[in-house]
Amino acid sequence: MNEDVLTQKKSLLIVFSYHHKNTEKIANVIAKVLEAEIKIPQQVNLEELQEYSLIGFGSGIYSEKHHKTILDLVDNLPQTTNKKAFIFSTSAMIDNTTKHKTLRKKLGSKGYKIVDEFSCKGFNTNSFMKYFGGMNKGRPNEKDLKHAEEFALGLKQYCE
Repeated sequence: MNEDVLTQKKSLLIVFSYHHKNTEKIANVIAKVLEAEIKIPQQVNLEELQEYSLIGFGSGIYSEKHHKTILDLVDNLPQTTNKKAFIFSTSAMIDNTTKHKTLRKKLGSKGYKIVDEFSCKGFNTNSFMKYFGGMNKGRPNEKDLKHAEEFALGLKQYCE
């Protein structure tokens, strides 16, 4: 692989965004700032991950953790040493210390170093919420997207 190709692959976002594309909206903002590729878990070639200096893992939160497709992908990642990663999510309620715990632990066990984490509220119509018009309508909003942009600017230092 030539050097030009390697320099183009500084960061990657692996995203699963399903119901209302809340997490996809956040991923698009982060990717724009980092000039990163975005892939869904099924598109990830595990051997190519070493080519990225920073990898973001994100999804909506389901039953207090990231989506199963993200967690399953991480279970299959090859062991690495101090590979830089970040975690992001959208959810009905914000508390990423609890909701990111499972993914954080899995990534750590594979040798990834978590450099930062981001979460914001997302529109939620799961379960009984659909009968009441949902929760957090309009989220992520412009303020959330601005926070995601600021978060991404802080990550740029790890994209080298």
